[in-house]
Amino acid sequence: MNKFLCCTLVLLDISVKWSIQDISPPKYLHYDLGTSRQVMCNQCPPGSYVKQHCTAVSATVCAPCPDQYYAEDWNSNDECQYCSAVCKELQYVKQECTSTQDRVCECVEGRYLELEFCLKHTECPPGFGVTQPGTPESDTVCKRCPEGFFSNETSSKAVCQKHTNCSALGFKLAVKGNAVRDNICQENTDTSPQKCGIDIDLCENSVLKHLGQPNLTFEHLNTLMASLPGKKVGKEDIERTMKLCQHAEQVLKLLNLWRIKNGDQDTIKGLMYGLKHLKTYHFPKRIIQSLKKVIKFLHRFTMYRLYQKLFLEMRLSSSEAVSCVSEYTRCFEVEEKFKKKQDSKLFNHLIFYTEHITKHNKFLVPDCD
Repeated sequence: MNKFLCCTLVLLDISVKWSIQDISPPKYLHYDLGTSRQVMCNQCPPGSYVKQHCTAVSATVCAPCPDQYYAEDWNSNDECQYCSAVCKELQYVKQECTSTQDRVCECVEGRYLELEFCLKHTECPPGFGVTQPGTPESDTVCKRCPEGFFSNETSSKAVCQKHTNCSALGFKLAVKGNAVRDNICQENTDTSPQKCGIDIDLCENSVLKHLGQPNLTFEHLNTLMASLPGKKVGKEDIERTMKLCQHAEQVLKLLNLWRIKNGDQDTIKGLMYGLKHLKTYHFPKRIIQSLKKVIKFLHRFTMYRLYQKLFLEMRLSSSEAVSCVSEYTRCFEVEEKFKKKQDSKLFNHLIFYTEHITKHNKFLVPDCD
């Protein structure tokens, strides 16, 4: 057993010497009294001090630091430093003194060191959440809750919470939340299925025919609505439309909402304005082509209505009885006539009569009994 222990110590000594030799120690100058000249000595490693300086014929002799003393770096000191750190009020000993490090103190939980004092971590007020928790060395960082998030408590740890999605839970939104309050949900007492909310007449049916069956994402619909001038259709309206309307009806529903919000805007000009901007958003080309067809159709329909009004006024002025036949005025019939070019002569007369009385395309609907 003693033989084994002796071999182990020898191997350990060789390993330590090899490690020290492998890393060249820093040097320091020392005046050798024996030779009366300056010699270059090796410094002592951390955890030790210089017990005997080197000479021209001998190396530096190092000794380990005694208890409650330490040396943190390579040094040429004649003694180690005393462990002098004393933990103050609201601090505890995180690590006791060692031969290479002084005693380490740290503020207790919930406090951080500012100068010489352990201060309490800041508590974020309602409407603010913690973005960076406090540590023993730094204070809490608070930030106001962004849109769609809230915090209703004063805390040094709580982060902003996302508003409850009432519809995802099968409820409806009763009160919209804000930065200090969550959404308030209530049971959806309306058991009847919700509808898209648009009545498709023959004219709108023709518009749907031009649009086809677009399967657009929320990003596509939001980009489309953002490209139109005037007051914008909000994201909540887009989400509601996507939920309640079929794919083929969504664009028409949103265009109707835009027209309601912008009663003073010219529909055709608004769509043309939007088309110019959609091209810069890498919008699907097939949808852009469909919207172009819709604009052409609405333009033909508008011109027909102008002509119809002129025709009615001419006949009324000649004291002839006029009956407004609603089925004849259906826009889908007019669309087919102009598309098949069966009434191109009538259309040319229409342009001649209307170019002097209007500069804007507006829907003019005659009064019908």
